[in-house]
Amino acid sequence: MKILVTGANGQLGRCLSDLANTTDWNWIFTTREQLDLTNSYDVKAFIDTNQPDIIVNTAAYTQVDQAEKESELAFDVNQHGVDNLIKSIEGSLTRIIHISTDYVFEGKGSNPYKESNPVNPQSVYGLSKAAGEKTLLDKISDRSYIIRTSWLYSEYGNNFVKTMLRLGSERKEINVVNDQMGMPTYAGDLARGIIRMIEKTELENVPAGIYHFANKGITSWFIFASEVMKFSGLNCLVKPIPTSQFPTLAKRPVFSALNTDKFESNFNFVIRDWEDALQDCIDRINTH
Repeated sequence: MKILVTGANGQLGRCLSDLANTTDWNWIFTTREQLDLTNSYDVKAFIDTNQPDIIVNTAAYTQVDQAEKESELAFDVNQHGVDNLIKSIEGSLTRIIHISTDYVFEGKGSNPYKESNPVNPQSVYGLSKAAGEKTLLDKISDRSYIIRTSWLYSEYGNNFVKTMLRLGSERKEINVVNDQMGMPTYAGDLARGIIRMIEKTELENVPAGIYHFANKGITSWFIFASEVMKFSGLNCLVKPIPTSQFPTLAKRPVFSALNTDKFESNFNFVIRDWEDALQDCIDRINTH
């Protein structure tokens, strides 16, 4: 089986690359330089040449605040790029596993969002990701597996955990918002979940559609940051502040926890607690 991964330089792409040799599949990892999803001709030519059985689309425009200024570019990647992939596999049986986000939700609830809850994004980034989801569901719903995830971090690239580690080593105290609640997700765990998804759908008739994946447990950015300091042994005081004291261009969901029951039951996969995943990631960062 041939699997194409877009966005190979991103956190999830690199975590998938780390696990590729644990399978007997033929993996093709592409960066934006090798496969620009916004160029329909290049996408069609690449897919025609390589003919993947599955496309794992981890490529995305993810600069949440910058998207407020660059809405056209955000939609170009997050919606039109998806549409280009769809057009490139017309007439084939190729399936797409597409990564989406908790930002498609309004973020005003108090119970973890289920896949069936209506979307109502409050930012350009969220709008562009919701548009990408809709494009897939409208055009190839029977071959689309959409995974919404949240607060993604890893030992790779730029992310909240690595920023906290850097600030924790530079400063004696930092301020972190305490009134936004969600579920941190280690990209290494999500990568394992995707491999499980591929295995399961090859063997059994698992329904296409939307699935939620995040490490277990709801927390705030403040508690998340505090645990980063604790697990890494950094002597930096984390002080809680309200969102009003940390203004950003894009509006963040106040509550964006995801209900992961559907993923776990359909793919027979146990998702671990976020604290265990965080400790694992920090250990990996320290041994790199």
